[in-house]
Amino acid sequence: MRVARNPCLFVLSIIMIQIGDTVISLDVLREKFLCNLDACKGACCIEGDAGAPVELEEIEKLEEVLPVIWEELAPEARAVIDKQGVVYTDREGDLVTSIVNNKDCVFTCYDEKGRCYCAIEKAYREGKVNFYKPVSCHLYPIRVGDYGVYKAVNYNRWDVCKAAVLLGQRENLPVYKFLREPLIRKFGEDWYAELELVAEEMKKQNML
Repeated sequence: MRVARNPCLFVLSIIMIQIGDTVISLDVLREKFLCNLDACKGACCIEGDAGAPVELEEIEKLEEVLPVIWEELAPEARAVIDKQGVVYTDREGDLVTSIVNNKDCVFTCYDEKGRCYCAIEKAYREGKVNFYKPVSCHLYPIRVGDYGVYKAVNYNRWDVCKAAVLLGQRENLPVYKFLREPLIRKFGEDWYAELELVAEEMKKQNML
């Protein structure tokens, strides 16, 4: 929570990489990450000062899945949705998912172990809907900033994800590999293939 294509690849500096119209932080390739739900209990869906960023075209999709997941949502979440809808504009002017009591995302539910999960993702995995969840949620801990002429792809550090960092280090899993599926969802297969080529070249040059 808050929170004409050029095929050439090149390193902009020791901290940034460019692929097409995206500028990627080296941390995306260098840092390690692997979600550890048993340790964090899904805190990224609960903590923070605003909902998860939502793209304009995702609002309709969020509204479409509501009838399917409605009974899974907490009564407080339903009340918020009835009052203000599935999204609102935060203090930074961004569209974000609605939240309950300045805390839980309205789509957050809990299992018998006290771990929170996304009701939309659960319905998707059960084959009930064809929308996974907002791409910003799928991409976390990567955040994408849109600056018009380019998009900034950054690794977001957050204390609630310490367990994921430790597990990623133990498994030696870089952020970009952990997030292969959502990165392809956001930027496409070709983009991701180029990112992999950049990573391999940088490894050969001992830059990673």
